[in-house]
Amino acid sequence: MAEENDAAAPDPVVPAVAAEKPAAPGKADQTGEPRSETQDSEAVGAKSAVATFGSGCFWCTEAVFLRLGGVTAVESGYAGGFVKNPTYKAVCTGETGHAEVCRITYEPDTISFEELLKVFWMTHDPTTLNRQGADVGTQYRSVVFFHNEQQKELAEKYKQELDKSGAFSAPIVTEISPIREYYKAEADHQNFFERNPFQGYCQAVVRPKVEKFEKVFKDKLKTTP
Repeated sequence: MAEENDAAAPDPVVPAVAAEKPAAPGKADQTGEPRSETQDSEAVGAKSAVATFGSGCFWCTEAVFLRLGGVTAVESGYAGGFVKNPTYKAVCTGETGHAEVCRITYEPDTISFEELLKVFWMTHDPTTLNRQGADVGTQYRSVVFFHNEQQKELAEKYKQELDKSGAFSAPIVTEISPIREYYKAEADHQNFFERNPFQGYCQAVVRPKVEKFEKVFKDKLKTTP
């Protein structure tokens, strides 16, 4: 069992205890094909936009972004690979080239892409290549999949500024690539933490990350009616 590296970012949101990520309940026999979608434009509606981030286990990433004000939906999936219709089991081998990602639908009038980038970089360690704590492999790489040139420019600018600022103790290795084929993950992985709060990995890794995120970004959380 490895421990997360919490020295990379100023007050980074990382779990205090790491645990090996298991397959989702009943996942070993999963044979369904995820949905494929190519998203060339950021806009998905008159007042909506899309961002796609990979920051390690998508169960963690999804749980964090679902709590942000202005985020209307978060979907776990796979991107950046070369195998069609990958399954979770195949992606976990690291041999399909895919990263575990979250496709975030948000309202630009409420939360900007720059603000999403800030949350992205401060809620994982972007200095460890193909690794987040005990989760090791290219499927756990740090990556921004941009949907348009503006997202690309903002991501590259933010990355350069963070490196120059010394905010992290090591160079940022986050990949910045265009979104091409995207596959929605199996139903077992959608809203995983909310549905499985007492599962071992959720207790050891996801919950501490979410709790720290809520403290650091308390002014950005969704408001309860």
